[in-house]
Amino acid sequence: MKIEHIAMYVNDLEAAKQFFETYFDASANDGYHNKKTDFKSYFLSFDDGARLEIMNKPDMEDAEKSIQRTGYIHIAFSLGSKERVDSLTARLKDDGYEVVSGPRMTGDGCYESCVVAVEGNQVEITV
Repeated sequence: MKIEHIAMYVNDLEAAKQFFETYFDASANDGYHNKKTDFKSYFLSFDDGARLEIMNKPDMEDAEKSIQRTGYIHIAFSLGSKERVDSLTARLKDDGYEVVSGPRMTGDGCYESCVVAVEGNQVEITV
């Protein structure tokens, strides 16, 4: 069994798509638009076959996102080396994204950082 994809609603579909294409080399499909409901989405594919669906529809609730909350809390990307984690974290910070932790070695032995991006959602960057 494998997870087929993860999905997230966003307010700015094009900006979210651009974020994942720019920083994580995502490849987007042509997109989907249901004209009846005005639901729109993209499937973003990553090198290892993982997929993220980003979606938008009118009148979504957009509650404030606290760093510590219940529910899905972050999406993690493995970059393969500490140097790549350091480099991408610095690039995201330079581009104005908030780094909330790291890069650091965690107590459970992972080297990672965590950045608040894509409308207040967290993205973890790990080896």
